[in-house]
Amino acid sequence: MVSAFANKKLTKSALQQEKAKRAIQVARTHLGDPYVWGATGPRAFDCSGLVQFAWRKAGIELPRTTWSMLSAVKKKVSLANLKPGDLIFTDGGGHVGMYMGHDKVIVAPHTGAVVKVDSLNGYWSSSFVAAVRPGV
Repeated sequence: MVSAFANKKLTKSALQQEKAKRAIQVARTHLGDPYVWGATGPRAFDCSGLVQFAWRKAGIELPRTTWSMLSAVKKKVSLANLKPGDLIFTDGGGHVGMYMGHDKVIVAPHTGAVVKVDSLNGYWSSSFVAAVRPGV
């Protein structure tokens, strides 16, 4: 992938945005892959495995589980201030998806399902616990 900023010095914010775009691109390539509890890719994922895999491919290491991601990523954001690439936690912090922008979340939802794009409205907003911004 050639960055739009390839020949310019990136600000920290611009670099984070580039990495977030990359993480989303990686996650999108896995749409339709099966959910398997404990799986971290590349052919199956659980919720935290998917976001960890995608962000790793973008150059950011995240912890393995939702709980450790939530505590390790220091930049917390509100539901109203989500940006693409932000991690959204629900289910008391036990479930995570990645915000894609335009009120869409990419997620490995549950056993028997596949990686899919979901609406932010409904489950994600009504069950919202916290959101964090990796790479800041």
